[in-house]
Amino acid sequence: MILIKAQRDALLRPLQMVSGIVERRHTLPILSNVLIQKKGAVVSLISTDIEMQITSFSEMGSGSEDVATTVSARKLLDILRSLPNENEVTVSLANRKMSIAQGKSRFQLQTLAAEEFPTVAQAPEFPAHVTLSQKQFKQLLHLVHFAMAQQDIRYYLNGLLLVIEANELKAVATDGHRLAYCAIAASEESGIRIQTQAERLEVIVPRKAIMELQKLLNDSPDVISIDLATNQVRFKLNSVEIISKLIEGKFPDYQRVIPKGHTKHLMLSREVLLGALQRAAILTTDKFKGVRLSLSNDVLKVSSTNAEQEEALEELEVAYQGEPLDIGFNVQYLLDVLTNLKNADVQLSLQDSTSSALITTPAEPEFRYVVMPMRI
Repeated sequence: MILIKAQRDALLRPLQMVSGIVERRHTLPILSNVLIQKKGAVVSLISTDIEMQITSFSEMGSGSEDVATTVSARKLLDILRSLPNENEVTVSLANRKMSIAQGKSRFQLQTLAAEEFPTVAQAPEFPAHVTLSQKQFKQLLHLVHFAMAQQDIRYYLNGLLLVIEANELKAVATDGHRLAYCAIAASEESGIRIQTQAERLEVIVPRKAIMELQKLLNDSPDVISIDLATNQVRFKLNSVEIISKLIEGKFPDYQRVIPKGHTKHLMLSREVLLGALQRAAILTTDKFKGVRLSLSNDVLKVSSTNAEQEEALEELEVAYQGEPLDIGFNVQYLLDVLTNLKNADVQLSLQDSTSSALITTPAEPEFRYVVMPMRI
């Protein structure tokens, strides 16, 4: 029975979209597979790791029958990548084996029954609904995602906080050492629409879902819809749907973390500061990433030293008159924010050597980045 007839890329693209979450080594062998469902001309490819599920839809089915099976995602991906994008690829099913054919190339793969595939059960209702362009959401995630923790024992930090209010969507990420915050307003002009039954809804989306989402988002005006339930989030964009469990737990109070009364403000060229920090970082080590910022009248010195008594020193001209200040930071935390921002200028706000620094930018008035100092 023929399932699919399509050009190689027409099948490869949706398969690549869903295969990112497929684990190579899993306690359940079927989780290494992709579920292929054909309903008439519509073919859906589904992958899951139990916590989240990605589905892509394409019209490339052959025949009117409804069929479902599962096959190794990695092997199917590798086969399709190895084929030229010239002739049509035919995928067929017979005797519990899947055949992939193109020209004189033939492959046969073992399948597992579709009934054994553990699809994620969707929440019965989603009380909050947000629609905005992919470009807007991509930019929002881009400005905060890098501050997420990776494998923190405080599991609620290994994700991104989305806050939905009647007229605003906020995104916050922190690993306990730095925090990134950004917000966008819902309005007719922005094209962002928010419908929610609660005045305020806070959910923590797992890191893995955010990283997969970023691979799929583009800079187009195409709409992405976000549906939120108490324990689940669903993203729909173009021909892809991502469903993910939410992280339970109490996210830190980001409003208390963002400093409000800093008195020392420096407006700096992002590229100039980034270059100085990158050069200073060369003489730091993996174990100790510290750089020192020394502020005095009209001068900001960026310096670093290491155990071999080597030293880097850069002097930047700044418009500052006031008390001198010496403060240390993990240089990687500063590089992360300056690399992800695309604006010409950034403002660095400081108070004293023990207070966190605040980085903002005139071009993104709703963006805040807070980084804790370190002892040097």
